[in-house]
Parts: sequence; structure tokens; C-alpha cells
Amino acid sequence: MGAIAKTPAPPYYAVIFTSEMSEGENRGYEKMGDKMVELASKQPGFLGVESVRGADGVGITVSYWDSLEGIKAWKENALHKTAQEKGKSEWYARFGLRVSRVERDDYMNI
Repeated sequence: MGAIAKTPAPPYYAVIFTSEMSEGENRGYEKMGDKMVELASKQPGFLGVESVRGADGVGITVSYWDSLEGIKAWKENALHKTAQEKGKSEWYARFGLRVSRVERDDYMNI
């Protein structure tokens, strides 16, 4: 991914997903991640996504949404739920999720 999301003027919402990969086989993880970004981008309220993962297996993905309703609908998406379950059972040693309201956005393109 690597690109910086182009977001509108605040307020909007950020869903911050932090994870640590498990020691086991992570077959299908990258393909599923790409599918989730593609699917999320078609969801009402989706504004963009930024994602990075370090060599140590720790990653952070921030998705941006125009409303809490959009976030809730994405959480309930059937294919997203399948990915969530696979993450819990196979891909992640630990993970956490935070939702915040963005009140200020001072991103500068220099």
C-alpha cells in the first residue's frame, strides 16, 4: 500500500488496527489484505487507507471513514468477518483496534 490517504477536511473517523503476525504460516494473508482494501473502498463512507508492516511483523493499518455508521457497516460485512476470523485463528499473535474522531488534519504535501 504505502500511499498516504487523501482525506477531506475534518471531522471524519479513523479506525486504527495494530497487529503482530503469528509465528506460523501466513498463507493467503497478503491476498486477503488486498481484497479487504478493494472491498472497503467500495463501501459507503470509506475515505482511504494507509498501511505499513515492519520486518518484526508488527503492522498498523488506518482506514478513514466519514461516519460511525460506515465503520459499523464495514465491521458487519460478511467477507470482512471471514477475514477477521482467519486473522484471529491463523495470522495474528496479537491485535488491537481503536476508533477515533479526527478533529484536526495538518497534513502537508511538500
